[in-house]
Amino acid sequence: MPRFGKTRAEARAYNMATAKRVKAENRLRKDKRRLVRDAWMLDRIRSGGLPFTPNVMSWLALKLDKKSTRITDDDVKSLLASAKKR
Repeated sequence: MPRFGKTRAEARAYNMATAKRVKAENRLRKDKRRLVRDAWMLDRIRSGGLPFTPNVMSWLALKLDKKSTRITDDDVKSLLASAKKR
């Protein structure tokens, strides 16, 4: 099918199919990157203590579902313990 179909509907169908394919490809890349980032963050956490850098605190807040100002050492220890089980 040509990039732009003869009708607007054909062009839209082509664009939607392309977007669906690209989303599937990106999902795989993002999943792999997420695993790498999780491992990297866990290493950073193991090597240090509170307070962490802002990017680590943001990641912790996301994983613990808490505000970064409310994260305690006990929360970090429980996250590390659950990470070892996986």
